Amino acid sequence: MTFLDSPIGRCEAERTLVLTDQTQQQCALEHGCPPGRNCPLDGCFARISGLSETQIPEKIAGK
Repeated sequence: MTFLDSPIGRCEAERTLVLTDQTQQQCALEHGCPPGRNCPLDGCFARISGLSETQIPEKIAGK
């Protein structure tokens, strides 16, 4: 059995579940959201995440 211990939210713009323990900018980069998109989860994301700026491209490439 697997347990997910991270906060999640449903993004209606992308029609997917997203982790909200990351920053909104990291989420937008991960899901390919265009600049200026009105995020339906605005205000639900962490202000600071545990990923460094160098780890973000590695995480996306490893999908």
